[in-house]
Amino acid sequence: MGDPLGIGPEIIVKALKKTLRGRNFEPIIIGSEQIMKNMGWQPRLAPLINITCKKIPRFAKTPNKLCGGLSFKSFHLGVHLARKKKIDALVTAPISKEAWKLAGIKYQGHTDYFRKTMKKEPLMCFVCGNLRVALLTEHIPLRNVSGYFKTEIVIKKSAQFSAALKMLGVKRPKICLAAVNPHAGDSGIIGREEKNLSRLPAYIKGPFPSDRAWLELIKGNFDGLIAAYHDQGILPLKILAGPAGFLHWTFGPDFTRTSPGHGTAFDLAGKGTANPEGMIEAIKFAVKYS
Repeated sequence: MGDPLGIGPEIIVKALKKTLRGRNFEPIIIGSEQIMKNMGWQPRLAPLINITCKKIPRFAKTPNKLCGGLSFKSFHLGVHLARKKKIDALVTAPISKEAWKLAGIKYQGHTDYFRKTMKKEPLMCFVCGNLRVALLTEHIPLRNVSGYFKTEIVIKKSAQFSAALKMLGVKRPKICLAAVNPHAGDSGIIGREEKNLSRLPAYIKGPFPSDRAWLELIKGNFDGLIAAYHDQGILPLKILAGPAGFLHWTFGPDFTRTSPGHGTAFDLAGKGTANPEGMIEAIKFAVKYS
């Protein structure tokens, strides 16, 4: 369900209503029955596993301790069911990392949870049609990014991304790497991170300046792009995707996990105006590749 004070419950109901006819999957909702009923959930839409907690405010605009605990319990149960092969895929609505922290949850988010509880290293991937992006670094301060722009990390993440692209049907993935510095460091004048990279495998090209890397991907010259940091990958994709949205895919766990490519949008919660397209795409992708 994600954070109950965000738009997650609303977009779940809207998405399942839109996919009700001709449905080739069996959805199960994990979350608060009280909250889901407020958003229009009915049993005919999908069965629900009720995760309860003390009464919470319906449309608060800020992260809440009780809600953080509720969203984590829902997610934790979903992962447990997936690892026990009781479900084939897990689609998560947006959470609030601040709410998790307020609830005393020791993980910074879904990906951090996977990293610390599973033996496989997760890779954050984002998909919008043929535009596919993976992150070299995730939710870290910008000042720390250059410390990860190193040959061994680039190769490791690229190998994961190549395996992910092969799963999507790309036989011989070609990957472009976006630089961490403007103009890819201008031969070391602006920064030496790009110049200090050792020789990369042939299927990885770059590092290219960010604008060129994205243009090459949009033109179809590459099957995927590795962004050096979060906003370098997310911002262009969000603009290009438009209202249709894009999805987040965690590659690495032994089950399919997806989510919409947006946040909780506390300011929109309760207004009935949230766009469910990102959730719909996340569901379709999970069904197709689980």
